[in-house]
Amino acid sequence: MIIRPITDTDLDTLSQIAEESGPGFTSLMPNRNALARKIAHSMASFERRVTCPGDEHYLFVLEDESTGDILGTSGIEANAGHTRPLYHFRRNTVTHHSRDLGLRRSVEILTRCNHYTGYSEICSLYLRPEFRRAHAGKLLSRVRFLFMAQHPERFSHKVIAEMRGVSNAAGQSPFWNWLNAHFVDLEFGRATHLVGSGNTEFIDELMPSHPLYTCLMSKEARAVLSQVHENTRPALRILQAEGFQHKGLIDLFDAGPTVECALADIGSVRSSSACAIRIDKADTGTGNGYEHNRYQLDQPILIANTGTTDFRATVTSEVSVQPGKVTVPPALADKLRLSNGNLARILPLSQSAPSQTRNTAPELSYAY
Repeated sequence: MIIRPITDTDLDTLSQIAEESGPGFTSLMPNRNALARKIAHSMASFERRVTCPGDEHYLFVLEDESTGDILGTSGIEANAGHTRPLYHFRRNTVTHHSRDLGLRRSVEILTRCNHYTGYSEICSLYLRPEFRRAHAGKLLSRVRFLFMAQHPERFSHKVIAEMRGVSNAAGQSPFWNWLNAHFVDLEFGRATHLVGSGNTEFIDELMPSHPLYTCLMSKEARAVLSQVHENTRPALRILQAEGFQHKGLIDLFDAGPTVECALADIGSVRSSSACAIRIDKADTGTGNGYEHNRYQLDQPILIANTGTTDFRATVTSEVSVQPGKVTVPPALADKLRLSNGNLARILPLSQSAPSQTRNTAPELSYAY
């Protein structure tokens, strides 16, 4: 498996992913023209010289290089809210108090806000169910942190992830069903399609701007506040292990939680390091000649080059790591487009989320 930037030759597969990921996955909508524009925007973003984050969007694909199959996608929005408002509901508690009557009651409200404008956002994570395998989801999720650690000037010092909320196989969201019945006469699929296509004007025009009392909602809507879709649970666990926290902001449409973390505090950023590459010309490609000083064969590392347009990353055990240096076989160096003396960024998977790395069973599907 190898991670690389998306190219225009991936459009057909990206269209399939957008279809199979289902309603609520707004960062990849099943619109071929919109997806073609997204690919073009990503390619241009990787090519730009950047000193501070703008409207760049970086989209990666996970490829099985032996078959050419695209296993999944992963993305980063450099500056959320840069081109269109990024709205959420904030969960707050208000207290009504009458001193004369000696009565007090606290109730929860939802208030529309755009608190996260200017944050970087990790998004578009999808691992196709038929390709689930060990380390695939971890590679898709954590590779973005290596890219961000290597190129911090391209991103905000704060990072968020909007987690996909609860909806059923038919694309019905209990939270949206309540909003639809009382405020917005749009089906869930139509509303998410508009947002995914960049049309957010209806939010200001139709969505409630005044506080919503959650005690007045249906029990079905209340039950899914800050809850995630079943396919998103593995991805949320990985982000929580990285240090991401939910601080009460939820999605406007499915009430899924948004989680946040300072870039410098993300586990994979703190645990990664830049090392000089040494290519072992005597290696036969089996990796059997290496001494794994810090990593055992059952504790592979994530390794990435430090490029942008030619960015490549993978998970491997075929390395020898010493302080400031990593020795790799020629085949791996070619796959990652590395030469002697180049820098690579490495991350021991066991250090970023110990509770996850012991599981060598095939991973579940991921989506957010």
